[in-house]
Amino acid sequence: MKKFIPLLLVSVLLFGCTAQQIQQTVGAVLGTTYGDPSEEEAGNGLKDALSAGITKGVGILSKTDGFLGNDLVRIPWPEEAEKIKDALLKLGMQKQVDNVTTSLNRAAEQASGVAIDVFIQAIKQMTFQDALQIVTGGNGAATAYLRKTTTPILTEKFRPIVDKSLGQVNATKYWSDATGIYNKIPLVKPVNTDLTGFVTERALEGVFKMVEKEENNIRANPLARTTELMKKVFSFADKKK
Repeated sequence: MKKFIPLLLVSVLLFGCTAQQIQQTVGAVLGTTYGDPSEEEAGNGLKDALSAGITKGVGILSKTDGFLGNDLVRIPWPEEAEKIKDALLKLGMQKQVDNVTTSLNRAAEQASGVAIDVFIQAIKQMTFQDALQIVTGGNGAATAYLRKTTTPILTEKFRPIVDKSLGQVNATKYWSDATGIYNKIPLVKPVNTDLTGFVTERALEGVFKMVEKEENNIRANPLARTTELMKKVFSFADKKK
């Protein structure tokens, strides 16, 4: 068998087979070819993939610098507050600016770890009806569905976690200090930002980006499919490309 597999690969390459055909042929030889999944299997396989993506993606975000050190999800100053940032920098207050930036991201990092259970519960409540369509929908399809169906409830549950986190990392204090300095500048229009709402929105956006990154990795990389059900479901999706 060991000698046969390399010969088989050379043969299919010489005859111009596609990568998908090669994968299917080798799978047949190794006994790993899967039949089409049922609707229930598609749903459970999708849930497995999303659960794995959330656990890994959110796990990364919840560590120190998970947001702050990640260009994909780092939380900036609110757009309407950029003028505050610019004014403080002109006044030589780099430290105050950095304190705000760091604290916003630390709040998101702290809140993200607590939110894993919220996301997992939302996944468990998904129905099977659309699962097969989502599985074969291509990159980001599962995350897009999750974003569409869970954002309102996740926002509601995430907001108090973020609000608590902002206080624990002194974000509220640093923000008040920064806006207080700015608002004392003559003739400026005071800026009032819903800091909790802003960080909640950006933190959730970051979580979805990381979940999508992991979802797409599972779609593209068979080695990332860690359960037999995931292998079956996404092998079926591979055939539909």
